[in-house]
Amino acid sequence: MKKKQIFFTEPGKAELWEREVPAVAEDEILVRMEYTVVSGGTERACLLGMNNTSQKFPMSLGYCGVGYVEDIGCRVKTVGVGDRVLVYHGNHASYNIRKEDEITKVENDQIDSLEASFVIIASMGLGGVRKLEIELGESAMVMGLGLLGIFAVQFCRLSGANPVIAVDLNEERRKLALELGADYAFDPSDPKFVSKVKAVTKGKGVNACVEVTGVSAAMNQALECASWMGRISLLGCTRVSDSSVDYYQMVHRPGVKLIGAHNFVRPKQESYPHHWTHHDDCNAILDMIAAKRVAVTPIVSRVVSPECAPEIYEQLANDKLFPMGTVFDWRDRK
Repeated sequence: MKKKQIFFTEPGKAELWEREVPAVAEDEILVRMEYTVVSGGTERACLLGMNNTSQKFPMSLGYCGVGYVEDIGCRVKTVGVGDRVLVYHGNHASYNIRKEDEITKVENDQIDSLEASFVIIASMGLGGVRKLEIELGESAMVMGLGLLGIFAVQFCRLSGANPVIAVDLNEERRKLALELGADYAFDPSDPKFVSKVKAVTKGKGVNACVEVTGVSAAMNQALECASWMGRISLLGCTRVSDSSVDYYQMVHRPGVKLIGAHNFVRPKQESYPHHWTHHDDCNAILDMIAAKRVAVTPIVSRVVSPECAPEIYEQLANDKLFPMGTVFDWRDRK
């Protein structure tokens, strides 16, 4: 059996290849994909061979998708053939084979697959918010309104943060954040940015901040906006680091906590307060989508054919206002 799969063949270039689907091992699951979501920040960094990426070509990404189980190995217990599932760390491909711990069953038939395809990325945003341990009435800020950030805005709101401040250079993303629960949306290039944040937090600064950009300048701004004993979760992957932070004045003296929030830093077997497993977070988000507490549809920018991959990734490489919610549609493609 053949499958179609997107590969980055060299820096800045993507192609759709045909490959043989290997046999399923006893602990593996074969999934026929419906949708996979482009994670713009991570995939652009890998596509361009930036720092803190493998820089090995060809490579194939696509860690967030949904599909139906077509075959299972004899040791698989949690899903069966025909089940709809989320696929974690798969590829942009018509078929994926993953281990059982990288598959989460979608229990609720009322959830649309297009919405479900975003859940794994949303879980990363949720993980960054959980680690801030937000208490009802604390202020929160999200810096960077890509996919992770726009979900983090919603989770800050659901966590009881007040006000919720959204930050991005892009005006359209700021507008979307306001629609999805932010109380304020600011442009970080505004010379009065820090003073505006301080003003809406009654001069105290922000109690909890999710830093999603991975950019050193944004990290400095987050520190400038932090309250006394504030917390900052570092959710964005830093590709370029510098030593411009005055750690004594900005971190040590005011007691600010910097919290590493990479998605891999999770409990594997059992959730505990503020640190949930990947599966538990995914199931929680699926339930919130079903209950209309988390919105996905406004985030979907376009659904495209995998045959468009060369043009899609050329656009991403050039960063020409790349549409945030870009989804590949693998239905009816073998």
